[in-house]
Amino acid sequence: VIGNLVSESLSPTVARIVIAQGAQRSGRVQSEGLRDVATLRGLFSAQGLLAMFDAPWAIVYVAVIWLAHPWLGVAASIAAVTMLVLAVTTDFVTRRDIEALQKSAAGATRYLEASLQNAEVAQTLGMGAALVERWRSKNAEVSALQRPTASKTVAMAAATRAVRQAVQVMILALGAYLVISGEATAGVMIATTTLLGRALAPVELIVGSWRVLAEGRAAYRRLSELLAGAAAQPQRMALPAPRGDLQASGLFFRPAGSDRTILSNVSLDLNAGEALAIIGPSGAGKSTLVRLLTGVWKPTAGTVRLDQADLNQWPREELGPWLGYVPQDVELFPGTVAENIARLADVDSQKVVQAAQRAHVHELILSLPEGYDTPVDMIGATLSPGQRQRIAVARALYGEPRLVILDEPNSNLDGAGELALAETLKALRGNTTVVVVTHRTNLIQHVDKMLVLDAGKVQHWGTTADVMHALQHPAQAGAQVVAMPRPVPVGAATADARGQS
Repeated sequence: VIGNLVSESLSPTVARIVIAQGAQRSGRVQSEGLRDVATLRGLFSAQGLLAMFDAPWAIVYVAVIWLAHPWLGVAASIAAVTMLVLAVTTDFVTRRDIEALQKSAAGATRYLEASLQNAEVAQTLGMGAALVERWRSKNAEVSALQRPTASKTVAMAAATRAVRQAVQVMILALGAYLVISGEATAGVMIATTTLLGRALAPVELIVGSWRVLAEGRAAYRRLSELLAGAAAQPQRMALPAPRGDLQASGLFFRPAGSDRTILSNVSLDLNAGEALAIIGPSGAGKSTLVRLLTGVWKPTAGTVRLDQADLNQWPREELGPWLGYVPQDVELFPGTVAENIARLADVDSQKVVQAAQRAHVHELILSLPEGYDTPVDMIGATLSPGQRQRIAVARALYGEPRLVILDEPNSNLDGAGELALAETLKALRGNTTVVVVTHRTNLIQHVDKMLVLDAGKVQHWGTTADVMHALQHPAQAGAQVVAMPRPVPVGAATADARGQS
């Protein structure tokens, strides 16, 4: 019962933290926190933990034995101290091994989870055997750590059991001697043997269950660190509904543990209702920039402001409804189409249909087998990638978002989907601030400004007309366009140097 109460109390908070961490890792959710909650729940049903509550009674039992006869009390005290030393020795001998085993097992589980996310590619390209072999090698590492850990744990448990039995035999022999010498009665001998058995039994259970206790302790420590990090986040004051003014100033981004700077000194400024297209080659940093604009990722330096307020000042639960977001890799959640559009909240039919109509996907949804009640499966058998992408656009437009960010929303669309997306952008223009990442030029006519990225740096920024003119005529770029010098080929640079000399 206590384990279930602990799980019900911790699971929602830990799940929210895990989701937030997964977003910061670009969707690579690590579920160790939830597994730690399950470990802690199992700990409260372990016999070893219950034995720890019985262990303090050993002092009372030894005291009663001492009252029966001092020599029996001395022997019982020595036995209790010996068992305590064995318990401490078990902790000292096995602690590091158990922690290393947990770490290795978690790594093997993460590898398998990551591999299963790419099961389709692995099966298609015949990579299944290679993935299984790598997973087996990681499991072999776990087994290599598990064998000595199990051997030590079993050995210490056996030693504890042997010591306990030997001590009881010695106490019985001492009691018999005292009975023969007339210093105690047979009843005292039997009573002291029984009391000593009750005193030492919890210690034996604790040593026998030490691995479970050690794993629970490690899980508790990790959960404490996880929750402490979340508790360190200050409570944010509620802010009024945003208009949609978006400013980014001097954004730099460098992944943790990396020396590579993905974004360098990127700035932009959008008034409410303006639309921006971000273009550039693959690897230019476009998706990284939009993640910074959503506030899910935090810049290494610089700020992103919505209505002059840093995104960090917005409580996430209050900011979310004002944002619409379609990531580059679209994922829908288990549930119905309507539940996905409603962002897994209670379905408001009017708002769901309105969002679908704004995304021009209402007729497509009605053509599905069960319309808005069509279940969304995780393997993609019911909905095509293009349909998923269009439903994701409807989800982004659910409610009254003030800022809509679309990362390549037309990557899987056919001609009809492209036209529907263009109509959606046309309707949003002037009413909702829009940031769209695209490689295709047919959406550019529906934006007010453009930002060109290359290698994480701004190459051009300004109005759509000025940036398009600058791209077509670099030497005649207007004053409102930021143009960065293009790299000069080595041969040309050498020739120029020779000409100047």
